[in-house]
Amino acid sequence: MTHILLTGSSRGIGAAAADLLRARGVTVIGHQSAGNDGERIGADFATPPGAQMLWEEALERSGGRIDAVVNNAGLFRANPIDGSDIEWLDSWEETLRINLTAAAQLSRFAVRHWQERAAGEDGVRGRLIHVASRAAYRGDSPAHWHYAAAKAGMVAMHKTIARAYAGEGILSFAITPGFVDTAMAGDYLESRGGPGLLADIPLGRVAEPGEIAKIVAFCALDAPASMTGAVIDANGASFVR
Repeated sequence: MTHILLTGSSRGIGAAAADLLRARGVTVIGHQSAGNDGERIGADFATPPGAQMLWEEALERSGGRIDAVVNNAGLFRANPIDGSDIEWLDSWEETLRINLTAAAQLSRFAVRHWQERAAGEDGVRGRLIHVASRAAYRGDSPAHWHYAAAKAGMVAMHKTIARAYAGEGILSFAITPGFVDTAMAGDYLESRGGPGLLADIPLGRVAEPGEIAKIVAFCALDAPASMTGAVIDANGASFVR
């Protein structure tokens, strides 16, 4: 039985990915920011102990074996530069802690976990999947320096992990969506003029959560080892590298 820890699984991409993975027979250990239930562990990534508490409980629920970690949890909240100094700094640090630091903590725990166990018949010990953003390369709005910086950091971290541990059978993949039809992205679209932003997307629409979920499932279950280190764009050709 494959056990996958999936952060931010209560809505949007995370919820779609959880459904798809379970349909393929995976035991998904979900996560939300607060409140434990049968499917998800409550852990607040805005607090330093949050990621470690999640990891330890996930290990307990899985019987001590986690095969993949999907770093999907994120915070997307405007932080205008004309706010007060303390408000700006607090928002910056909260966004980086939730979007990047918690992902780094979970990735570290996972790498160490996999280093202690034998590889499977395919030579793989474990897989990390990082849901980043087009903003890692293209940047974002003037009120979202922190979000773009966090996602760029996630991509750089992913590449470092892939290069460092490929020889040990530890694989890392990153996904960089553009706008996705979730509540988080919907707020942004509305704040930036709504449908007018679609003119910048040659596909003519934003991605559906299920589309990104299919990429998550592919990376978690099917992607060949030689793909480790890959960054997969999914932005409707709004940013082509």
